[in-house]
Formats: sequence, C-alpha cells, structure tokens
Amino acid sequence: MNGQRVGYIRVSTEDQNAERQLENVQLDKVFIERASGKDTNRPQLTELLSYVREGDTVVVHGMDRLARNLDDLRGIVQNLTGRGVRIDFVTEGLSFSGDDSPMATLLLSVMGAFAEFERKLLRERQREGIALAKKRGAYRGRKRSLSSKQIFELRRRVSTGEQKSKIAREFGVSRETVYQYLRMG
Repeated sequence: MNGQRVGYIRVSTEDQNAERQLENVQLDKVFIERASGKDTNRPQLTELLSYVREGDTVVVHGMDRLARNLDDLRGIVQNLTGRGVRIDFVTEGLSFSGDDSPMATLLLSVMGAFAEFERKLLRERQREGIALAKKRGAYRGRKRSLSSKQIFELRRRVSTGEQKSKIAREFGVSRETVYQYLRMG
C-alpha cells in the first residue's frame, strides 16, 4: 500500500508567500506553519509528526524550512524515518527513508551543517549592517507599538491595579510589550 504525500511548508512571517514552496508538487495534505524555525516547538510541525504514518512521504521545500540547526534536523529526520516515513527535500534533491546508506547520512549532516552555517552568517551580516546604520544615524529600530499618550494611559491603568493581560488585549499588544513599556520608566 502506498502512503500519503504530505507537505510541510514554513514561513517566518505572515506576509511571506507560503504557496510557492511546494507549488506544482502533488500532495494529499499540506501543513502550513507561519512561525520561526528557531526550535521544533511549532504547532503545525507537531501536528504533522502525529499525523503521518508508516508508508507516508513528507515533502519539504528545503532543509532550512524544517529546521534551523543540525541537531533539530537530524532529530526530526530520525523520528520520521524511524517510524517508516520517508522524507523528501525538494531543493536539495535528497530523500531519506530509514534504510539510508552511510553516504546519505553524511549528506544529511553536511547539508544541514551548511544550512545552519549560512543562517549564522546571515545573522552576523545583519548585526553588522545594523551597527553600521546606527553609527550613521540611519537605524532607529522598530517603530513603537503605542503612542506616547497610549503609554501614559497604560502606565496609569497598571498603577491602579488593573490586570496587565486585560490592558494588553485592549491595546492590541502582547503582555511582554506591556512589561517592556513599564520597564522603560
């Protein structure tokens, strides 16, 4: 019996186009994640892992869409292949099924290490670019979520003992954002 072909798509932000990752790939079901790949604690990934069965094939655009570091990548691939689930990486043109040769295991490690290295280089270049822009006065950081008037109102309401979570909901920000505005003094 042939299993299902199940796609996993991950984009980091809401405005990124998820559909382009596996367009023109025939799939029976698709899990779309709109979250950072910094760890494996992702709702759609968790759902995918519990959904797939022996004989199924998981199709992912690229290794970096499944995991950002080598340990997570290896762990997910071993979890799947250990349960008889095949995994195909479209960009790299690699497949893993559990009965992989030592060469396939090496390729997974090398390609995963390159993806992790590339991500770290990107972050380093981004930090350097921000530092240079700050020196030139061109970088001001992220725009504030709330106006000065709203921040004043937020602080006033907190000082009267109102619940921070209620205030956060009303202002349309997270509780952490409320705490950050309170720390700013």
